[in-house]
Amino acid sequence: MPAAVEFDLQGYLARQSERVHGALERLTPGEAVEPCVIHKAMRYSLFAGGKRVRPILAIASAEALGETGERVLAPACALEMVHTYSLIHDDLPALDNDDLRRGRPTSHKVFGEAMAILAGDALLTLAFQTLAQGQGLDAAQRLALIEELSVASGTAGGMIGGQVDDLEGERHAPSAELLHRIHRAKTGALLRASVRFGAISAGRLPGSDACQALSGYGDAIGLAFQIVDDLLDIEATPEQLGKTPGKDAAQHKITFPAVYGIEESRRMAAAQLETAHAALRPFGAQGAALAAIANLIVHRNS
Repeated sequence: MPAAVEFDLQGYLARQSERVHGALERLTPGEAVEPCVIHKAMRYSLFAGGKRVRPILAIASAEALGETGERVLAPACALEMVHTYSLIHDDLPALDNDDLRRGRPTSHKVFGEAMAILAGDALLTLAFQTLAQGQGLDAAQRLALIEELSVASGTAGGMIGGQVDDLEGERHAPSAELLHRIHRAKTGALLRASVRFGAISAGRLPGSDACQALSGYGDAIGLAFQIVDDLLDIEATPEQLGKTPGKDAAQHKITFPAVYGIEESRRMAAAQLETAHAALRPFGAQGAALAAIANLIVHRNS
């Protein structure tokens, strides 16, 4: 099983984060580029010290298929741009109304609500520009990546649709069916797209066996990620989270602990971890990074 392979995950994450950081620096307009305020707002959130889980998943998935070059970097950065846009908008007063993100004031607290909305819009737009330019990728790969990101961030089973269900769910009693629909879309869709990005960048288009296997892994870690997030919102400190804990209960969110209880939620996260490891078996030792990332997602404390 890939999980048994000894792997220096912290070293790997540090190396890949540095690569992603450098690529984001190149792809994002500098603060001196007019209009300066929007570029400052974009960069404030984009370089706020996140874990870079989604771009690193894309890189690790490409590596599992033998692609170790630079052509996965731009698509990986597009994922981080979309993820950051979603965080900026999630924090707005009209949605989660949060004051902290990654341990510092949220975008709208620093730049104002209007500029925060525009910064999110700009990052989403820049993500699709980055994919369209697609350095080192052929036209079929660029088109497949654009479609993947459009679906994963859209309304029918994508991130926006999940956010809508999450908001609407505040008015209803918690149910397992609604809970799973929310989080397979709101959180899971972009994580699943991340591993598929890696496959596409490595030349395995949607429908290929490799892309399908990685999709199974992505589905499992996406669900596990949200379960653990819900548990941390109950159990973690503000210092660990880098944001305000207890918001889910205060806003009557439908969460895994609310539907299943804490212990059953922990069991479900462990079961998803096993499913993720099983999906990696076809990749052997080349899937070691993905296996280690799955372990981290389930066993993290922040």
